[in-house]
Amino acid sequence: MTGRLSFFAPCARGIEPLLADELRSLRIGGVRPQRAGVLFAGGVTDAYRVLLWSRLASRVLLSLGEVDATSAESLLAGVTAMPWEDHVRAGGTIAVDAAGTNPALRNTQFTAVRVKDGIADRFRERFGRRPSVDRAAPDLRINVVVRDERAKVALDLASEPLQRRGYREPGVQVEAPLKETLAAAVLECACWRGIADGGGAFIDPLCGSGTLAIEAALIACDVAPGLLRRVWGFDGWLGHDAVAWAELMAEATERRATGVARGAAIACSDADARAVNVARSCARRAGLETIVTVSQASLADARPPAGASAGLLACNPPYGERLSDRTSLPALYRELAVVVRESFEGYELAVLTSDPGLEAGLGMSATRHADVFNGRIPAKIHVFSAGERAVRGPDTRERNAAERAADQRGSQVCDARPTRNGEDPAFENRLRKMARHHATWARRTGVSCYRVYDADLPGYNVAIDLYQGAGEDEGRRWLHVAEYAPPPDVDPLRATARLEHATVTGAAVLGVEESDVFVKRRERQRGDAQYTRLGSQSVRGTVDEAGLLFEVNFSDYLDTGLFLDHRETRAWLRELASQSRFLNLFAYTGTASVYAAAGGAVSTTSVDLSATYLEWAGRNLARNGFGGDEHALVRADATSWVRDAASSPARYDLIFCDPPTFSNSKRMRETFDVQRDHVDLITDGAALLADSGTMIFSCNRRRFRLDTEALEVRGLAVRDVTRRTIPRDFEHARGVHACWTVRRT
Repeated sequence: MTGRLSFFAPCARGIEPLLADELRSLRIGGVRPQRAGVLFAGGVTDAYRVLLWSRLASRVLLSLGEVDATSAESLLAGVTAMPWEDHVRAGGTIAVDAAGTNPALRNTQFTAVRVKDGIADRFRERFGRRPSVDRAAPDLRINVVVRDERAKVALDLASEPLQRRGYREPGVQVEAPLKETLAAAVLECACWRGIADGGGAFIDPLCGSGTLAIEAALIACDVAPGLLRRVWGFDGWLGHDAVAWAELMAEATERRATGVARGAAIACSDADARAVNVARSCARRAGLETIVTVSQASLADARPPAGASAGLLACNPPYGERLSDRTSLPALYRELAVVVRESFEGYELAVLTSDPGLEAGLGMSATRHADVFNGRIPAKIHVFSAGERAVRGPDTRERNAAERAADQRGSQVCDARPTRNGEDPAFENRLRKMARHHATWARRTGVSCYRVYDADLPGYNVAIDLYQGAGEDEGRRWLHVAEYAPPPDVDPLRATARLEHATVTGAAVLGVEESDVFVKRRERQRGDAQYTRLGSQSVRGTVDEAGLLFEVNFSDYLDTGLFLDHRETRAWLRELASQSRFLNLFAYTGTASVYAAAGGAVSTTSVDLSATYLEWAGRNLARNGFGGDEHALVRADATSWVRDAASSPARYDLIFCDPPTFSNSKRMRETFDVQRDHVDLITDGAALLADSGTMIFSCNRRRFRLDTEALEVRGLAVRDVTRRTIPRDFEHARGVHACWTVRRT
């Protein structure tokens, strides 16, 4: 492609001005900051320069234009009219990413399919064949954004996010590593480039996997952040200018050699030996092991690199899902303030955190701030000047007052009675009342894992679940706190403070150790977004439910592996399962299969696409003494499996089907949307029922509507049994799930 083209470089919210300045420094024209990105104009070579050198952009999108999106048909027609043969071969591969909705296009996955169909139609009409879909490594990745009555269509020239610099070893990382683009934003806010050019040093005494230090080294040594990447979105694009790209790569390679030979003083450390090993590995894979010094040391032992009297100390203090990370912050801040005052005179200080209490905890006032988002979490970059006050602290009276304030803050955390930011003591009163109420009921009924609080008060929009250990974990207690994402008009910092207050108070009221409290955020998933693995270090426990033992995992996923709202449903399955052949579709961790086996089922078949969940289900079955060929674990897409199983002679007396609201796993033949696809799923599942057999179908999608008329036309009788399946501790949880029985007429 020739001439002046239009591009969009997305970025994390809050760093748009920094990205705009960066693009201007790369001699890019037409720079215009937008929400969550920057528009720019130029040729293909300009786009390549941004891809190779931008430290802040997450992608580069080449605009192909806009089409009418007032209906699915108009979208299809508009996409079909675009000259796709200029961009990809007929025998090539494509992938479509869609975002945004309007009244006509309410599902982003549907939008993506319509766009794919439009491209396919054009190729079939002109060449008799069409590109195939490859979600993992397509020749052409297409980006579509629906807004109002228009859809913007673009090519993703990066394909993979640009923060993937190419030096991380897949699967070998510390928990929640800092994104490279956000690390670069911290360094830009702190003016690290100027400090490095002046001979200043860099140190991160809380380095984790070393992201800040490696990013600092890349900047100081003039290394292009994209130099190590081997996969680009333009590799299979017909408009790719291989000569221009080769010239840019040659220039970047030469600049890297010169910069690394010049050297820089970069050091980082961490008290965690595993983090140190990961950081060293990352520095080595980045080719910077001679530049970045990594050592194991506590924060108190942090010292400047030898001979470096000025520089930048930057860090991202822990603020994870464990309550222990939060309650340790006051002491960590005091220690960091002492280290800065005593050992880093002349150094700038930059801190990225989600905690609004940082400045009070340090006893310092930042000279610059930048509000950013760390993923979906609102955060702030604080930069403290190397002036007298920041380095040596306030005078003794002011410092003592600051330390007393930090002490008081820590005491408030431990006592679970914080009152800052207008926190309402009514929450603690409500929580204590509900804890007493549910504890009495739980003791009487033998329930050991239950919901204590579920968004009962305005402003405290969380669900708090108590888990009590059994077996080898007898006597342990865990708290699982799930925050429902606040609406956009709620102040993010206030929401964060309230979540902290709710978490700390919950631990104190329910008598749970800080290290055994876990915090998650639930939010509506749109399009092809799905809940995925959260953590890298498993924290597991064993719990009892109705005399059965189950493995739960508090750290790695949004849910623990035991859906507490299905407690009554599982008990009912146990009653129905005697002498039955039991089928568990979308089996998850196999808890329903364990109940059926305990109820006397002659066989159980658990079907799930996830190998991880099936292994978990196997452990749950074995833990309760159920094994052998009569308890089958089948790894398959349940929607496809039930269709294929119709031709086999196997029939089931009892079927439990609890599908996800949406799924688009690469191993599936097609996407699954429970509202769109439930009639076919139930029909196919019911075809596997033996005479007089029963299916129990459950769904947790809010505002889900079962199409009873369509099911009746297909010869199925359905009955709503939701009320009998809702446990007492979920009676006030609106729409937690709905449940029906299905039988053939």
